[in-house]
Amino acid sequence: MPSDSTFLELGDEQFVSLTTFRKTGIGVATTVWIARDGDALLVTTPQGSGKVKRLRNNSRVELRPCSRMGKVADDAPAVAGNAEIMEETPALASVFRKKFGLQYRLFMAIEKFSKQGKRPRFILRITD
Repeated sequence: MPSDSTFLELGDEQFVSLTTFRKTGIGVATTVWIARDGDALLVTTPQGSGKVKRLRNNSRVELRPCSRMGKVADDAPAVAGNAEIMEETPALASVFRKKFGLQYRLFMAIEKFSKQGKRPRFILRITD
């Protein structure tokens, strides 16, 4: 089991590769925004995303630091956690606005005008 500091340090990254698991046990990695909220890490995602569907069956996740485009360093450690699906609230969304500022606001504005913007967002609260 990784130390708390390693787990919480992932909250300092801009992006992580979040692996969720299919019913078959096969992992599916997705690049996501990440933020720290106390002793938990938060990820934001549209309600109908594959991540949400997979997490409804298995709350286990793995996180690895990555670039915006999803490139994971060969020596990047995988950190295990468990994710809870939560409704997005203004307080939880503010954690991302504070961390990412204008780039987050622009991304959300663009999404709002796309097909995905018509779906509510969830927050994944990840604990170790």
